[in-house]
Amino acid sequence: MDKAPRGRGIIAGVMIFAALLILAYWVIWFLVDRNLLASLHTDYYYRFENAFPVADAWLGILLLLATAGLLLRRSWGLLAGLLGGGAGIYLGLMDVLFDLENGVYRVPAGGDASGPIIEIVINVLTFALAIIVITYIWRHRAWFLRDTDK
Repeated sequence: MDKAPRGRGIIAGVMIFAALLILAYWVIWFLVDRNLLASLHTDYYYRFENAFPVADAWLGILLLLATAGLLLRRSWGLLAGLLGGGAGIYLGLMDVLFDLENGVYRVPAGGDASGPIIEIVINVLTFALAIIVITYIWRHRAWFLRDTDK
């Protein structure tokens, strides 16, 4: 059996970290205080955000499956990782387009910049983590495809 790809534990940690961030976001949004995360305080913004939990749950499940597939060296881990990374890019693009169209990144004169900063951090993390996962998984696809679950 050939050697596991370098950084396997790190990328597994990145995927678990991303899944936990998703969970933490929605726990704060629904159970703690959504104003801690909200970039706008309008009805249409809340409706937009409330449309994401199921898609984010799908992303989190894919990341956890990809982690298991990576650690167990299963070919389905390759699929889950690529699907999860693609879902992250898609959700990030939806979020950024909404933010651009609705002025979420603008700080009102003399206003609080924490909302736009939180939104930018979320957007950057979403894209960065998705790109890291896709790149790593794709670079090591041959290793996944020589799995032991045949």
